[in-house]
Amino acid sequence: MSRSRRLGGTLAGLAVAASAAVTLTALQPSSSAEAAPPGNRDVTAVLFSWTFDSVARECTDRLGPAGYGYVQVSPPQEHIQGGQWWTQYQPVSYEINGRLGNRQQFQNMVDTCADAGVGVVVDAVINHMTAGSGTGTGGSSYTKYGYPAVPYGDGDFHGCRSEINDYGNRDNVQNCELVGLSDLDTGSPYVQQTIADYMNDLLAMGVAGFRIDAAKHMSANDLAGIRARVNGGNVYWKQEVIHGAGEAVQSGEYTGVGDVQEFRYAFDLKRVFQNENLAYLRNYGEGWGYLPGGGAAVFVANHDTERNGSTLNYTNGADYTLAHVFMLAWPYGSPDVHSGYDFSSHDAGPPNNGDVGACYQDGWRCQHAWPEIASMVAFRNATDGQPVTDWWDNGGDAIAFGRGGQGFVAINHEQSELTRTYQTSLAPGDYCDVQSGRTMTVDGSGRLTATLGVNTALALHTGAAGACGA
Repeated sequence: MSRSRRLGGTLAGLAVAASAAVTLTALQPSSSAEAAPPGNRDVTAVLFSWTFDSVARECTDRLGPAGYGYVQVSPPQEHIQGGQWWTQYQPVSYEINGRLGNRQQFQNMVDTCADAGVGVVVDAVINHMTAGSGTGTGGSSYTKYGYPAVPYGDGDFHGCRSEINDYGNRDNVQNCELVGLSDLDTGSPYVQQTIADYMNDLLAMGVAGFRIDAAKHMSANDLAGIRARVNGGNVYWKQEVIHGAGEAVQSGEYTGVGDVQEFRYAFDLKRVFQNENLAYLRNYGEGWGYLPGGGAAVFVANHDTERNGSTLNYTNGADYTLAHVFMLAWPYGSPDVHSGYDFSSHDAGPPNNGDVGACYQDGWRCQHAWPEIASMVAFRNATDGQPVTDWWDNGGDAIAFGRGGQGFVAINHEQSELTRTYQTSLAPGDYCDVQSGRTMTVDGSGRLTATLGVNTALALHTGAAGACGA
């Protein structure tokens, strides 16, 4: 996502808090395919499987004050019954009536988050419906190819009724059934309009945009057709396209439709932090052959990858935490911070059906609130648009770099303490290190002397100028 672009109209009419700490930049209309978050607040907290009521409280208590621009919520539509997390990814209808809450609770969440200066992004499941028959969470009956509450019938689904089994075959990937889920004919004008009606309804409620689940399993042309019907195409649109080397469908095909999640970014961060040298990150992003940064969404982990082991997850300690520090300090793409819960099995659903009484209780991990991570959101906002300057590395696992004259970060992933003097582009004076809470001093030549313990970081920025606690 390019932070220089503006999301036109999708937050129109929302009440935004007057406080400068949480006010969103005024929006300007845009016809860009990569319509982006407003202003310099491009970090999204992904509150996976949180109820709408819980999200609303978090927007007020933490997300707005921390500087998060967006919160991504799990699929809100009616879905199949069951306690597993993936039941929310099998829609029964487009009514807002699932495990996370009803329409009134959803509307209250959107309004409350807007008051805190946080836009709501919806995880939209539009590629498929269910794998079986029954009664949904809102009471709607359904069969695998029949959904009276929509309505969809047999003719609204692709003719291939077998599971996807060949990722080297485009037709198989995009017209057959993902893990046995009934695959919508997203090339049909009726299906496109029905999906668009659902999304337009959410926009009318004040939603800021969408993360398109399973985008890889729909053609880019089909998605462009749907998007054109959603607010005339002027909508924030982030697509899940998992990279697979040599596969028939590649992520670059979707950049003309909207932003694309760059999975290679997360895959490679795991390898670098666990098995290689942080020094290699000097040109991370497009220099590694990734998608153009202006239309890329990046993350350390998401709900799928933290379970399948392809990326880091909360069990990886300092690797996981420091990878977030790097992601939020580094100017490539727009970051998603996944925030989930403990799980001992792949299918485990959310504690208390998604009701978060308090962070760090009942298994809720609340990664978005970890001090090392949350503090970097303000760093990113303060350094928006600034280039990388003053890069330093030791050839191994200690790195440092500035963001113009607005910020400076150092990361020590070595197995011993590190003391050195860094050259920065910061103005002379005291700064509060938002990682440690210590006051640091930059001298008249822009030099900073600091000691970093094993697996720690420091981060200074102009938004935290002056002594800590001053």
